[in-house]
Amino acid sequence: MSKPLHDTLHKVTQRVIENSTASRRAYLDLIAREADNMGDRSAVSCSNLAHAFAGALEDQSALVAAKGPNIGIVTAYNDMLSAHQPYGRYPDRLKIYAREVGATAQVAGGTPAMCDGVTQGETGMELSLFSRDVIALSTAVALSHAMYDGALMLGICDKIVPGLLMGSLRFGHLPTIFVPSGPMPSGIPNKEKQRVRQLYAEGKASRAELLASEMGSYHSPGTCTFFGTANSNQMMMEMMGLHIPGSAFIQPGTKLRQALDREAVHRVAAIGPKSADYRPLGRCVDEKAIINAAVGLLATGGSTNHAIHLPAMARAAGVIFDWDDLSELSGAVPLIAQIYPNGSGDVNHFHNAGGMGFVIGELLEAGLAHRDILTVGRGDLSDYAREPGLDEDALVWRDVGASMDDTMLRPVAHPFKPDGGMRLVAGNLGRACFKTSAVDEARWTVEAPCRIFEDQASVAAAFKAGELDRDVVVVVRFQGPRANGMPELHKLTPALGVLQDRGFKVALVTDGRMSGASGKVPAAIHCTPEALGGGPLALLRDGDMVRLCAKTGALSTDADLAARIPAPDPAPESGTGREIFTMMRRFADGAEQGASAMMTVAGL
Repeated sequence: MSKPLHDTLHKVTQRVIENSTASRRAYLDLIAREADNMGDRSAVSCSNLAHAFAGALEDQSALVAAKGPNIGIVTAYNDMLSAHQPYGRYPDRLKIYAREVGATAQVAGGTPAMCDGVTQGETGMELSLFSRDVIALSTAVALSHAMYDGALMLGICDKIVPGLLMGSLRFGHLPTIFVPSGPMPSGIPNKEKQRVRQLYAEGKASRAELLASEMGSYHSPGTCTFFGTANSNQMMMEMMGLHIPGSAFIQPGTKLRQALDREAVHRVAAIGPKSADYRPLGRCVDEKAIINAAVGLLATGGSTNHAIHLPAMARAAGVIFDWDDLSELSGAVPLIAQIYPNGSGDVNHFHNAGGMGFVIGELLEAGLAHRDILTVGRGDLSDYAREPGLDEDALVWRDVGASMDDTMLRPVAHPFKPDGGMRLVAGNLGRACFKTSAVDEARWTVEAPCRIFEDQASVAAAFKAGELDRDVVVVVRFQGPRANGMPELHKLTPALGVLQDRGFKVALVTDGRMSGASGKVPAAIHCTPEALGGGPLALLRDGDMVRLCAKTGALSTDADLAARIPAPDPAPESGTGREIFTMMRRFADGAEQGASAMMTVAGL
């Protein structure tokens, strides 16, 4: 028998509901108006309709007759990004599935989909976070034609799913289902990949050896298999009930993957505004769904990037959620999954051990998730505590049972760690996130002189020169959203890991990001206020003692910051298109609010 809702979960949920009262009411009023304004195409002029139907070929007569719902497909397909390569052929298949239930489907539009793995350490990374806003805007453009009774979102990776959700929530009167394509098969063991990276950082492996190792890991279509932001996205879509249950980690090209895709089309056609089971996206994504997403993030040790994405996604639905909420939930939600980089196995191993069905079942039984959310499935979140399979060619769901590998998945009663490993640290250096789930507890406190840097290249140069061979807090500043778009600083991880392995006490403090691949080095990331404009990090000097402690929640220095003049703001960089993102940098809000220019300008 399930336990009653956990006291902390209830308390945080009620606080979020209260803080969101006015904004949530305004949002629900918006989507009600949109349903009235965009819900009946009989009032649309024949010329407009003709333009919309002209390219529909064999679906023209069905569109003219308006016998069934018309589904808008928003796709983030490109074949440079491995996770999105399978989407190339999806629209043709989805249209066939729509016809099976008397519906039609059209590609409403496309969005960009950049790969943070390709842009790591390169100037293109400075466009990455703001690509989320561009994706949201592109989604809004796609759905603005008032031709659709529902929508399918084809996207998986880091900024793509948050952007698709933020954009589609502005059309929250439409039922909307997210359709993943699944992870690539497992490659070389993750520990081997990590070993070669550190050898290369020390100059003990060649570039050819490093490339061979990396291609042994990232080797075919599908999502990268480590539990970074992309796979954390898929986990959260399950926790929010926005997938067909169990869809997240089924590999591309399999019969089961195709059956789930087919079910997504059939289901979105069945939950439209003219059905008896209307399930609009804006009603599905409410305060409880956002809390569920946060709980899933904590229970699985997911990406730190979602400390930024969750508040932004929540705001798009009129929900106010911040780092106090996330940190308080973290104290109550145990870590029940260990997936690389927190553990040795990848998302395929995780799925085979019980995956999201096991996680959701455990959380529900322990009173650590809201069962009574409106999902895109046939019921509530209980549907997501099972795993999909095929009985001959029929799609079925089965009970998951016990974990098949307790090195990856454990019950709530016997977790890997008693808390969710996402802690708020704060002090006279600002507020930041510390992901403890991948860091040995003995390293949760670091107090050492700091060394100040303003870019990753300078850190790498100092490391190679031996200047960091000591106890040190590496501060990388002017990496916030308004400074340069808040790039991921994941390339710092191997060098800092080497210093730690040499026996030094090492920590990172930055107003930049470290991504879902952040690992064993203690780090205070997303520091806000950012350094640009005189934030606390701009007042630090080389040699200042800095204290970072996940146990006490400290992020501080003994230096008299009030007596100092901040370091000058760096001049904005140009090239790689960065100059045309000036508006987004200028209007971006803080990391804790979601680091979004679009939401700020829109007054959300």
